[in-house]
Amino acid sequence: MDEIAKLQQIFDDSNKIVFFTGAGVSTESGIPDFRSVDGLYNQKYDYPPEEILSHTFFRNKPAEFYRFYRDKILIKGAKPNPAHLKMAEFERKGKCLGVVTQNIDGLHTAAGSKNVAELHGTVYKNHCVKCHKFYGLDDIMAKSGVPYCDCGGIIKPDVVLYEESLDENTIYQAIDMISHADCLVITGTSLVVYPAASFVRYFNGKYLVIINKSRTSMDSSADLAIYDAVGKVLSQIEVR
Repeated sequence: MDEIAKLQQIFDDSNKIVFFTGAGVSTESGIPDFRSVDGLYNQKYDYPPEEILSHTFFRNKPAEFYRFYRDKILIKGAKPNPAHLKMAEFERKGKCLGVVTQNIDGLHTAAGSKNVAELHGTVYKNHCVKCHKFYGLDDIMAKSGVPYCDCGGIIKPDVVLYEESLDENTIYQAIDMISHADCLVITGTSLVVYPAASFVRYFNGKYLVIINKSRTSMDSSADLAIYDAVGKVLSQIEVR
């Protein structure tokens, strides 16, 4: 039995699928990942991306932060790709509990997924650090330089920066989904970003599937590992 046929069989036999996704899911939408050969960590800036995307850097050099954030994090015109759409279809047809994602691009929601645990936040939500007024992504895009609230406070994206903790409610949402799944599909992630990657240990279901371009630390435990682009793989699957 080939890989796609085996994956189809696993999906057919599962009714509580959870997708655990990373940056590799969105590369097919034109959003660069961080750790590939041409990812952000391998590009040259005045400061390393890890430093720029830290709480301390945001607080001390907001202008530099927003220059990088608008240039490299906010990708204009990105649309959900076949992987996002297929995951949403699984949920819509009652086969999927939801998506746990490390991505901040909002593409799972844009594709129609309803139950999405965004572990690292989303670019679509922003708040004033002073009065906590909410601002959408359009508000950030419409401003140049450092975006300021009407009260004078700096507007900060609701994304989890280095040195910041994950949102507790989102953690509980993710763990609840993973612990109740009968099939966990880990895709587009190298499983090296913690604590997010540690949540997969709560899975006690029947099938563990890896769909990734490179190998991960969980491959030896997987019932099936496919090394290919997730959009290409899932587009060959029927939801039934």
